Amino acid sequence: MNNRELPRFVRDILSAGPPPRGGGLNSWLFKTARVLHPYRSFGEIGALLEHATAGLPLQRGEIERAVINSKSAAWSPDAPAVEKRSAWPAVNPEQREEAGLYGSLVNLWEASPVRLPAGKSHTEELIDRLFPGNPLLCVGRSVRRFATQHREEWRGKLSEAQFIVPSPMSARSGITQDGHPSAKSNNNTAQRRFLVIEQDIGTLDEQAGVLLHLCRMRPMALAVNSGGKSIHGWFPCHEQSEEDLHRFMNYAVSVGADERLWTLSQFTRMPDGLRDNGERQGVFYFNPAAINPTKP
Repeated sequence: MNNRELPRFVRDILSAGPPPRGGGLNSWLFKTARVLHPYRSFGEIGALLEHATAGLPLQRGEIERAVINSKSAAWSPDAPAVEKRSAWPAVNPEQREEAGLYGSLVNLWEASPVRLPAGKSHTEELIDRLFPGNPLLCVGRSVRRFATQHREEWRGKLSEAQFIVPSPMSARSGITQDGHPSAKSNNNTAQRRFLVIEQDIGTLDEQAGVLLHLCRMRPMALAVNSGGKSIHGWFPCHEQSEEDLHRFMNYAVSVGADERLWTLSQFTRMPDGLRDNGERQGVFYFNPAAINPTKP
């Protein structure tokens, strides 16, 4: 691939190549795309990442999502050269190993207070429980095809969607960090309703163990199968301050959680929705009592 006019540090990142699947591949794609944005178009960045990851078992749309999601955090070559530390901790392998001992995928399934019957989609009833009333919801068929509408406008359509912002929206449109109008932005996302914990490392058994460990710190409402390599744990944010939630997220990141899910408008997998490969994003764990603990 042509690396013309790329800074030396960017060429070094591409030359070194990505880690293997399970070793931080998603994070590498995001961070590498981030530093490529000042120098290449979306299509050129995608081609560079495809070349760098040739031979790796990538999922459909994985590179495209990294290119799109990293745009708002694109590195600026004109930014002051100051030393900056990550706002989130590195994964602590010992701590993660200990957290993972709290169970497995079977344990997570057995711990579920409610078992959803197989053979039909439960998306509509789940969204009714997760988002009572008729709030504005941002829903996506893909990371590019999405809209914000009232819950009732979405009725009957959600089981075919892949993504949802796990908090209600405050308006149908907002302004992105790039200054563009969009149906999905931090600017038009209302108060945080769920904090979703996703892990990009480890087996499903290890991830389930970590989620069961986190359940000991605060109740979990839902655990959704991404249809691929991860489980998304939905933790309600009832009357919790951002400071308390940040402490929880900080610990979750130290045991393997993806810090990008802290972003208020970040998409997560639609519960029991349909992945683009036709696989259903089933629910491993459902605890309705955690959604509105003050109500019977």
